[in-house]
Amino acid sequence: MTIKEETPITMAEVVALAGDSDKGKAIKKFIKNFSKMPVEKAIELKGKLKALNLIKLKEIHIVKIIDFMPKDASELNKVLADISLDEGEINKILEVIKNY
Repeated sequence: MTIKEETPITMAEVVALAGDSDKGKAIKKFIKNFSKMPVEKAIELKGKLKALNLIKLKEIHIVKIIDFMPKDASELNKVLADISLDEGEINKILEVIKNY
């Protein structure tokens, strides 16, 4: 088997895709301990974060933001430790997040 494409998804999206098999139920049970929002809200938030058009913010970063839902700049910087955002970019992201 060859992996043709990799697409990062949020924990909420994993729950929606897990299915109803025994494995799927175990995955759902485990993720519900960590997931902070329903899949519809996660997809909506993903769209709003993408709409910010921040060059440094890739889809993998957006997924991390949604999964961890940082409340302030310090938490956001921990989630996005591999990129450097300026204060304006951080504030834009936090403004979008606070509505969820």
